[in-house]
Amino acid sequence: MGDMALETSSPIIDFHIHVFQEPWHPWVMEFLRKVNPKAYASKPLKTHELLRILDDVGVEYGVVLAENAPAVTGIVSNRYVAEFCSESDRLIPFASINPNTSPDMVGELEEAYELGCRGLKLLPSYMFFYPNESRMYRLYEKAEELDIPVMFHTGTSVFKNVRQKYADPIYIDDVAVDFPDLKIVLSHSGRGMWYQTATMLARIHENVYLEIAGLPPKKLLEYIPNLEELADKIIFGSDFPAADIAENIRQIRALPVSNSAKRKILGGNALRLLALST
Repeated sequence: MGDMALETSSPIIDFHIHVFQEPWHPWVMEFLRKVNPKAYASKPLKTHELLRILDDVGVEYGVVLAENAPAVTGIVSNRYVAEFCSESDRLIPFASINPNTSPDMVGELEEAYELGCRGLKLLPSYMFFYPNESRMYRLYEKAEELDIPVMFHTGTSVFKNVRQKYADPIYIDDVAVDFPDLKIVLSHSGRGMWYQTATMLARIHENVYLEIAGLPPKKLLEYIPNLEELADKIIFGSDFPAADIAENIRQIRALPVSNSAKRKILGGNALRLLALST
């Protein structure tokens, strides 16, 4: 009865979905083959195919991420994800802007917003910058003005050419202090070396959220022992196709925390952050 109530009282939102227009670098494709062979595809996924996958696992909304990281994974353009998501209001595109290749970051974000992007994904360790660099601040000002979330990749990654020093979430502390109205999402919650740092930031900053893509949910209480206390600040993301969405949801539902906390994590917090209505 508890699980049924959990399923019907709140939508499930996957805050972290990847698609590609051209295959990512070979080491990324090989990684996908290993970690989730069931979902691996050598050809780009179509919108209707992703929607069918989400339907099969009971996910109502999905955030689809652009990625501008040519040295590490590859490029999935803002226009591509905007057009991919334009076929359904259940799919929310997030832009990606690389400060080392963009001649006009603010203009690029404005253009992406006009295309339909409703968030921004930055990958400091893939793009090689510190989040608190002064050159980034005009971009954060624009995101704050547009009232869209900014998601930062935090924590370690296994891919070739990643520079782990940029993945420490402590550098986002300055951003949270200087932009108190900016919605900040720490993707992967400081995975590996920095769980405590990420958790601290979410606890002390009203505008900072933890996103759990890439983490085995059955171990969440090891990584975030005060998960129940922080239930208002934790957002579900699968990292599809590098994870089994259904299995992740099942593991979250099996956690020894309240149903209220599970509802918030699986969709309630994201619903609020994205200003969606059901």
